[in-house]
Amino acid sequence: MSGCGDEPPAQPEVWDTGLNGPAGTRGPGGTEPIAGRQLYVNPESSAAKQIAAWRAEGRTADAEAIAEIADRPTAVWLTADAGAVEAQVDRVVGAAQAADRLPVLVTYNIPHRDCGGYSSGGAASPEAYREWMAAIARGIGGRPVVVILEPDAIPHVLDGCLTERINERFALLTEAIATLKATGRARVYLDAGNPNWVDDVPKLARALRHGGVEAADGFSLNVSNFIDLDKNLDYGARVSDELGGAHFVIDTSRNGNGALPAGGQTDGGPNWCNPPGRALGHPPTTEPDVDRVDAYLWVKFPGESDGACRPGEPRAGQWWPDYALGLVASTK
Repeated sequence: MSGCGDEPPAQPEVWDTGLNGPAGTRGPGGTEPIAGRQLYVNPESSAAKQIAAWRAEGRTADAEAIAEIADRPTAVWLTADAGAVEAQVDRVVGAAQAADRLPVLVTYNIPHRDCGGYSSGGAASPEAYREWMAAIARGIGGRPVVVILEPDAIPHVLDGCLTERINERFALLTEAIATLKATGRARVYLDAGNPNWVDDVPKLARALRHGGVEAADGFSLNVSNFIDLDKNLDYGARVSDELGGAHFVIDTSRNGNGALPAGGQTDGGPNWCNPPGRALGHPPTTEPDVDRVDAYLWVKFPGESDGACRPGEPRAGQWWPDYALGLVASTK
């Protein structure tokens, strides 16, 4: 992800207003309860594998430290192509169902993903994206699941990064929500960025409507970022108000110490990318006891890199055990 936390430049409205929906309406779905559900812990996560390796090497203390991550429910990011993603989803959702747990998936394959940043990529075409999303729906197969839809896809429309095919992106997101909701038991949250990204909340709400949020179960905040919980709660409430009371979820995986100042740099890299001194945040829960907040989730897997932002840092999404240990150490 790139630009997460930088001050966005102004961009004129260029959207097709015919895509806009009335405030406060809700589409199909939203009937699968989430409150009180136990979330799925992936026994094959990078942290779990690291524990096994370190125990074999006699690094018992480090293994116990990383258990603070491995033993928590975390999201599974979907980036494989359509030929492989159906089986991946089926495997994860099936394992979660067998354990009577609720899995969290992240779709991250929108065309022109991350605008050429550290996490650039995505489907090669709109048609390829539709096929990919259909494969995910087949993998879900009518079983309960939470889906975080396309982190950063909406904010990148607003920060001047995506300057072409904007209505195409809105249409793909709207179609993706419909495809996922048609599985019958998926709760879908369209990503809305973070409080340090888009200052114009009414404009963000309009963009979310263009992306189909009113047919989803709400929106997500702070994915892969570090902004403290109180700021997310305040920002989320304002976005919710603009959307007629929409619910939302917050990524609390790494926000225990909050974020470094937005727009700055540390050691030659942007403050949003692998910042030092950060800590694990509020444990995942589907009972946050906050109005309109459905869950605190660990969406970004703690210990996976945000990108090769400084010499020696791993590429985006790669497991980085030293950074994971730092997160745990700062949490104590």
